[in-house]
Amino acid sequence: NFDPAHWYDVLLDGPKKEKQLENLKRTIQAIGKVGIPILGYYFSLAGVWGWTSKSTGRGKAKSIEFDASLININQPIPNGMVWNMVYNQSASIAHVPSVSRSEIWERLKYFLDNMLPIAEECGVKLAAHPDDPPIPSMRRTARLFHSISDYEELLTLSNNSYNNFELCLGTLQEMKHGDVYHFLDQYTLQDKVAYIHFRNVIGKVPHYREAFVDEGDLDMVKVLQILKKNNYAGVIIPDHTPEMSCNAPWHAGMSFALGYMKGAMQALDI
Repeated sequence: NFDPAHWYDVLLDGPKKEKQLENLKRTIQAIGKVGIPILGYYFSLAGVWGWTSKSTGRGKAKSIEFDASLININQPIPNGMVWNMVYNQSASIAHVPSVSRSEIWERLKYFLDNMLPIAEECGVKLAAHPDDPPIPSMRRTARLFHSISDYEELLTLSNNSYNNFELCLGTLQEMKHGDVYHFLDQYTLQDKVAYIHFRNVIGKVPHYREAFVDEGDLDMVKVLQILKKNNYAGVIIPDHTPEMSCNAPWHAGMSFALGYMKGAMQALDI
């Protein structure tokens, strides 16, 4: 992802937008020059927000939960913040104005219109992450990709082969409607998935929690079988995981996820 400090006015449609877009182009040129083939991004103002940490994972592991009843979804974003990160600590005491989906959509279109030509020239795929939590509006700003059908609309903006999905399996599973396996099958077959966040969840909005990769609502072996069938040659990464009760809780959780992935891939002869 781009650091919010590098593109806040692209997201907010602010006065530094054009300068920041030019800097983002230079970034793409640099990573293309050293052979990095993918850049993920999350086009959102509120970003990932509203989670709580509870010992509700298997074996009472610490897990991230989203429960809409515990937060004020309409809590405004302070000036100087975007994507849940502060880029200006001395900003005025005010709030980011409410933003509609059509406004956010036009900003995304402008971003892609500017970035895709240079991305194609440099051999760098741009991969869009879906909204997590996947709800229509958060902190008085609309969300672009809070459902599978909305996420598919990304491809209506450009048929450029460098316009791709950053497919977060957990986020898609959190959504109220849609078939994650069908989406995965359809778009890996079309080579529109740049990389995959291989994580699992239990439940859907408005209340869900992150789970160990083998205990959630998704059948992750079935996911790997689809990838094998479609000759997917991209990257899969664990993304998030519950934390185990030991001296290195996050690392242990990630090690478990990676070990499961490698073992399942070996069993399926991937």
